[in-house]
Amino acid sequence: MSWGSIVARFDDLIHVPVRLRITAALAATRDLEFGALEESLGISTSLLSKHLRLLADARYVVLEKRPQPFGRPRTWIRLTPEGRTAYLGHVAALRELLEGTGGPGEV
Repeated sequence: MSWGSIVARFDDLIHVPVRLRITAALAATRDLEFGALEESLGISTSLLSKHLRLLADARYVVLEKRPQPFGRPRTWIRLTPEGRTAYLGHVAALRELLEGTGGPGEV
């Protein structure tokens, strides 16, 4: 998917700082394990779960429980194609906003 095919559009769901950080982390990889994402964001399990539930309800992410050779199954998270498109569109809208603002003294 190229930037040229992305429509710049603000997404209120993604715009929330924690969800923007979640989608940015997921956009950089195929999938992430819940604990690794939680640690990298430095947020609580309950807060991450809440935001992932909202993103999953919007069909922006998929959560998958994978069995482990020992211990409990682990949850892996990945962006859906719709989630990736929404994230990239939101980033494109932010870029347009930044590029459209002039430097000091410009109107």
